[in-house]
Amino acid sequence: MKLLRVGPVGAERPALLDESGTLRDLSGIVPDIDGALLADETALDRVRTAAAAGDLPALDAAGLRTGAPLARIGKVVCIGLNYHDHARETGAPIPAEPIVFMKAADTVVGPDDTVLVPRGSVKTDWEVELAVVIGRTARYLETDEQALAAVAGYTIAHDVSEREFQIERGGQWDKGKNCETFNPLGPWLVTADEVPAPQALGLRLWVNGELKQDGTTAEQIFPVAEVVRYLSQFMTLYPGDIINTGTPAGVAMGHPEPKPYLRAGDVVELEIDGLGRQRQELKDA
Repeated sequence: MKLLRVGPVGAERPALLDESGTLRDLSGIVPDIDGALLADETALDRVRTAAAAGDLPALDAAGLRTGAPLARIGKVVCIGLNYHDHARETGAPIPAEPIVFMKAADTVVGPDDTVLVPRGSVKTDWEVELAVVIGRTARYLETDEQALAAVAGYTIAHDVSEREFQIERGGQWDKGKNCETFNPLGPWLVTADEVPAPQALGLRLWVNGELKQDGTTAEQIFPVAEVVRYLSQFMTLYPGDIINTGTPAGVAMGHPEPKPYLRAGDVVELEIDGLGRQRQELKDA
């Protein structure tokens, strides 16, 4: 299924995109798309049954905002330097273990919402990423099979990053990763049954119509199953948590000087095979 949330900020309603591309209203069946729903197989079965029966009312998508496909996100866990080609372009050694950092859940916005360039920023960068959505509690997982069984689905994350704040201002990466609007998410939460091969997905990103990133999850140093299993050794993952799994080569930081960092007025578009497409216009904070 392709689950999403539509409507004004703070008043989104749950919806489903059916096989014909028609937007369907789920608000009569479930209150929202969140961790509680993803952990409730009975509720998910009701959605599947109603969708198959054609019982869901259609929504007029014209002019309707798409919000982040998940409400009440618990935490956003991120993996840095997780693509061989991205490590090469930045001159970084291949990590022996996943590099883990966190983004606050309040950085998440809708897939087409405005992204704000922070005040004082001169190095705002782009990163298209496969995001994993957790659907069951995961702690001390032992196998890749257990890890994938904890995955409810997948979506697109734009891990916007301010490189000066991240690298040159001391401390850890948090200052460059947690600026407001720095995690557009969506448009859809695609359930795991529709993504049987998460290590065979193409990722692409354009800035002002110019292709900047064109990669594949086959380049991941630590694949999805290993990332979920690994994280469960250090933290408990709960339904409604998100994992951003890293970005392929092509970020601004990896370009020769002068590096083409983002500015107000730029338009970024990104997509992942089968997971939809995002578009953001940048404005000054």
